[in-house]
Amino acid sequence: MKQLKKDLQAVLKSLKLATDTVERLMKKVEKLDKPVASKKPRAKALPKAKKRKKVSDSDAVLAIIKRFKKGVDGATLRKKTGFEGRKIRDIVYRLKKRGEIKVKGKGVYLRS
Repeated sequence: MKQLKKDLQAVLKSLKLATDTVERLMKKVEKLDKPVASKKPRAKALPKAKKRKKVSDSDAVLAIIKRFKKGVDGATLRKKTGFEGRKIRDIVYRLKKRGEIKVKGKGVYLRS
């Protein structure tokens, strides 16, 4: 009989711990639900702005070269675009190959 009483008390203690744990979890869940419930309803969405076309790197370099009537050098292109030297050289090579720019002198590029 004493053993049964001890077992029942142990079960009771475990149930109390489980109940406390469940109550703490429920409080946390309620805290998570509150911000979602308190959000204001959204107003009608504004019409979407037209998407700008992404400018390719080659187009960006070509636009800079076109701005300079006397030509532009590689250092200026690097400064204006933020590209590294190798990337500038590759782009300039492609633009020359397509005939969109000319080389005025060593490292100076003009539009065609």
